[in-house]
Amino acid sequence: MDQQSYAVRRAGIVGALVESMRPLHWGRNAFVLAALLFDKKLDQLVPWLHAAAAFALFCLAASGVYLLNDLLDMERDRQHPRKRHRPLASGRLPVPVAAVGAALCLGLGMGFGFLLRWELGAILLVYVAINLAYSLGLKNIVVLDTFAIASGYVLRVAAGAVAVQVEQFSPWLYVFTTLFAMLVSLAKRRHELLLLAENAGNHRGSLSSYSLAFFDHTIAIMAGGAIVVYALYTFFATNLPGNHAMMLTIPLAMFAFLRYLYLVYSLGKGGAPDDLFWTDRPLVIAVALWGAVAAAVLYLV
Repeated sequence: MDQQSYAVRRAGIVGALVESMRPLHWGRNAFVLAALLFDKKLDQLVPWLHAAAAFALFCLAASGVYLLNDLLDMERDRQHPRKRHRPLASGRLPVPVAAVGAALCLGLGMGFGFLLRWELGAILLVYVAINLAYSLGLKNIVVLDTFAIASGYVLRVAAGAVAVQVEQFSPWLYVFTTLFAMLVSLAKRRHELLLLAENAGNHRGSLSSYSLAFFDHTIAIMAGGAIVVYALYTFFATNLPGNHAMMLTIPLAMFAFLRYLYLVYSLGKGGAPDDLFWTDRPLVIAVALWGAVAAAVLYLV
């Protein structure tokens, strides 16, 4: 192999490794920034730096988890109409390169997490442990598989709270995040069931035990619960203005959830929640307005 061919092949492997690390999915790690907004620390530099560090470490840990999951799921991914094109499943990324990449991402993410704050390192360790258990078997256990997926969002919020050392982060927000995460997790499973149809059980064991009716009912329950809990947060949280101005954000939250349900039920989406939150303009606008109004209430009222 001449030098030019080697350089092209190496660039291809590096590109495949980066693709497997899922940088487009790093957006969900922005949940670690929630503590900055709701603990009123958006105007403080040090908490921003700690939150940014937590965000970066979660990106590393998440990429390590993605690589590890792809290594363990190569054969199943080859039976999936979309996942078969992933670098490992398609053969574009050598297994040893993926294994080294996973080890480095996981080691650096958790290691620096413990250096920053031991609580942050512990949260990252729990996140990796749950995802490893998920890859090794939890994903095949009905209902428990959706809880495993949802836990990642809650742990991100907790990591942000630890990183910025929150003073008043309402427990209502943890409950809200849990319900929202379950909604996303269930919608993801629903999309897989629709996409794979009769072959769903071959790709993931738990899918053969699910039905669309189950997903439709549970998704509605989680969405309704999330809206109710958020409404209660705007009324009862102790660090909000006494005039209950935060209740102005409830209609925006309702619209965002209903728009997401429309995308899931009417358009059959939900398999890649990150794509929806970045590409559906009404949903993007609703979430942006929600955040802007919430920030205005917290910092200006």
